[in-house]
This record gives sequence, structure tokens and C-alpha cells, in this order.
Amino acid sequence: MSAAPPSLPLRESAEALAAALPPLLARAEALAATVVLGEHGRRRAGAGDEFWQYRAAMPGDPARSIDWRRSARSDSPFVREREWQAAQSIALWVDPGRSMAFSGAADRPEKGDRARLVGLSLAVLLLRGGERVGLAGPEAIAPRAGRNQLMRLGTALVAGHDDDHAAPELELLPQGARAVLISDFLGATEPLEAAVTSAADRGISGAVLQVLDPVEEVFPFGGRTVFESMSGALRFETRQADNLRTRYLARLAERKAALERLARRTGWQYECHHTDAAALTPLVWAYHALERGRA
Repeated sequence: MSAAPPSLPLRESAEALAAALPPLLARAEALAATVVLGEHGRRRAGAGDEFWQYRAAMPGDPARSIDWRRSARSDSPFVREREWQAAQSIALWVDPGRSMAFSGAADRPEKGDRARLVGLSLAVLLLRGGERVGLAGPEAIAPRAGRNQLMRLGTALVAGHDDDHAAPELELLPQGARAVLISDFLGATEPLEAAVTSAADRGISGAVLQVLDPVEEVFPFGGRTVFESMSGALRFETRQADNLRTRYLARLAERKAALERLARRTGWQYECHHTDAAALTPLVWAYHALERGRA
């Protein structure tokens, strides 16, 4: 007995997701290809197969670790060290909320588009470096390595969300993992603070990347203005939008300060990125923020 064909809305949704993935993946790989990171941050002495460096032998080094061929060219014995190759588990969370669909100008990307590009490009870099990368959230994807994992992540990132704001869910991350959270962080702060604090208590380090449109930084509205959330759930009309500017900017500054305090308190990293700037900047920042946050 054959299965019934999918309903039209479901099929259209699936086709839209399938169409969105290849361009996003191509852009992510192209952006990652422009990154010159120099010496990889994972390089340190430890268990592995790849040669890293020679160093002078020290008291306590076992005889089997001495490279006698290299030592024969010197008056002192040398040890051949291998590169540390323990893959790390890294989880990405890219806010799927409807508020991320906002753009203040036709020539600027939506916040969500920029967040997905940075997130998937970061996954390309990390997977290329041998790390295991997954996705945090309700539809969590366990950290894995390899090209197929990149396809899984990309498919999940282009899926939508009904509400204006979403919150990260980090409960399933293993102890000692790392995480990168990308959002405008304009929703309720309590779920974010609880998630990051709980994660830090379990030895999870990470980075918080706030993505904002330049319009959200200056509030260039005046006179009669109708404000409506991207989902349409909230609507507010005023005849004197100018009078709201000072209060709005003060609250935005408070929100940024709260994110900075949260990062300092938990040992995480925080940065704010604007969509009129190049995507390369937050990508490189996020990559190095993961290294700075590692024990």
C-alpha cells in the first residue's frame, strides 16, 4: 500500500527548504575559504599521529619518546612531539525566531540570513579542523564530524519558527563542550541567562554573538509610526515616535550591558555585529572566541 502524497502546504515548505540549502551552503563554504587562521588553535602537544615539533628532552621523558635520529645531529637529545588531536564537541545555536527576519534596508541582509551564514561558515571551519559540531535546540543534532554533518546542520538552519523569539536549550550538551549562540537577543533575557549559567556550571564554555540591524541601533523613527513584530503578534501605534527614542536607546544599552555581564560572569565571550558590516569579521571572532574560552 503506497503512502499518501504530502499535503500541498507541507510539500511547498519542504521544497522551499530544499531550495534554500544549496545557496546557503555554497555561501558558507565560500566565506570559510576566505579565512586565513594561521596555525590552528587546536595545535598543542598530546596524543595524536601528526608530527608537531621537536623539543629538547627533559628529566622524566621516557627513552622511547626520544628521536635518536634528530638527537644525533646535536649534542643534546630531542623529543618528537605529536599534535594533540582530541576532537571537541561544539554546539551551534542560531536563533530561528521571526524577529531575525528583520532588515532595515533592501540592500542589507536579514539578521537571520547573516546569523545562518556565520553559523554554517563556522561549522565549515570547525569540521575542517577535525572538530565535532552539532546543533542545540528543540531539534538538537548531536555533534559529529564529516561532510554529511554539514548537510544536516544546513538543512536544520533553514527551517523556520513561528514565534518572534526563541531561547537556546543547552541541557543536552556534554560536560566540557563548547557552544556558540547567535541571535539578536531582543527577547526575554531570563531563558538565556539560565541556559548559559547552567552550561557554565557544567564546564561548558562558549560565545554569544548578537546580530543587529543598524536601524535598531539608531531608532530613526519620528511622527506617527506603527511598530509591529515580525510575526504580527505585537502591534503598537504612536503619533510621536521621536519621544520613544531616548527610552529605546537606553533599554538597548541596558540589554547589551546585561549580555556583557553574563559573559564575564560565566567566562564566555560576547560581541555585537551589525548586518551592514562584512560577515567575515564575526566569523573570525567566533572561531577565536571558542579558542579563548577553552580551558
